[in-house]
Amino acid sequence: MGFIKKFIMRQSIKSQVKNLPADQQEKLMAAFEKNPGFFENIAREIDQKVKGGKGKTAASMEVMRKHQGELRKLMM
Repeated sequence: MGFIKKFIMRQSIKSQVKNLPADQQEKLMAAFEKNPGFFENIAREIDQKVKGGKGKTAASMEVMRKHQGELRKLMM
């Protein structure tokens, strides 16, 4: 992943998790650093579901549930 694309993804994640406690934000950012492609795929899946007519929150929850096992492993 290119530097600019990675930077933009990182800023997007930061803005979306600003309401989480600081320790959880740090864990999520560390997980992003481990595997940015995983988060890029999640973002793509969410976008597809939103374009398909789902609300952003519902689409996000559905995709996150689908990938919760992988996400849990990355955040350890």
